[in-house]
Amino acid sequence: MAHGATILGGIAGLTLTPDEAAFFREADPWGFILFGRNVDSPDQLRRLTGDLRAALGRDAVITVDQEGGRVQRLRGPHWADWPAPLDQAAAGPRAMWLRYHLIGQELRAVGIDSDCAPTLDVAQDATHPFLRNRCLGTDPARVAELGRAAADGLLAAGVLPVVKHMPGHGRAQADSHHGLPVVDAALDDLDALDFAPFRALADLPMGMTAHIRFTALDDAPATASARMIGLIRDRIGFDGLLMTDDITMNALSGTEAERATASIAAGCDLVLHCNGTIASMGPVVHAAGAMNADAIRRADAALALRTEPAPADIAALRAEWQALVA
Repeated sequence: MAHGATILGGIAGLTLTPDEAAFFREADPWGFILFGRNVDSPDQLRRLTGDLRAALGRDAVITVDQEGGRVQRLRGPHWADWPAPLDQAAAGPRAMWLRYHLIGQELRAVGIDSDCAPTLDVAQDATHPFLRNRCLGTDPARVAELGRAAADGLLAAGVLPVVKHMPGHGRAQADSHHGLPVVDAALDDLDALDFAPFRALADLPMGMTAHIRFTALDDAPATASARMIGLIRDRIGFDGLLMTDDITMNALSGTEAERATASIAAGCDLVLHCNGTIASMGPVVHAAGAMNADAIRRADAALALRTEPAPADIAALRAEWQALVA
């Protein structure tokens, strides 16, 4: 079915208001994304995720940024406080699998079935501080190995991973929340370093674009560039469901509706709109339109991996993880 080509996050607080429910019912987004403003307690969060799905009348995907470190929407005392990914990368693949499996178990218990992780950007000396310790390392092969472990851990918990930020954010020296990063590296250099982890994990179900301009390839940022989306599909080989990074970020130009139009025209499957009101979401929903046939195919393939997690001894898994990272 052709749902709206959006993932929406304009939920103002801890509960879904009647006006929000009515808007989402009409907009019919493919899914939702939650933020700290939406999180208080496990019981509250289960009610909210249930109400969001009830508003659409279906089991829509609900995602969140739960990387650990600074980018973590569910925190103590009700949920574990996880260190930044780079701080624990040295513990190895098993520890990374356990970490993200435990995160996935926490998310699934409150009705969240997707995580915008792992970050496959390759950290470098010049990587902007907003991103650097969210990465998994400086070697693309190691990033791919740990990224695979993280994604597998989430999938084993019934949670869909979203690899980001395609085709690679590591060289960026600006924060795309505030401005457009510009990367001047040659294609061969990008291919050998930045693209490599995404190519190694190109079979994963979902990905997120980077709001970065790669001068060797296009004047437009990757999110709004048909050439860059084509590169993600063909050179990297990713045929999963591709969402934009948040189109409310200042790296993109034009109105939010114009950004949505440009992203869909470039080949993105879904527009991610994280922060706004009903009034600001409306034009974006209209501009994004309905999912096309390729997006529906990719979405169905992703949903097929959203399985119920097998019973797990969480205490034993946590004890093993703690021993590995100690």
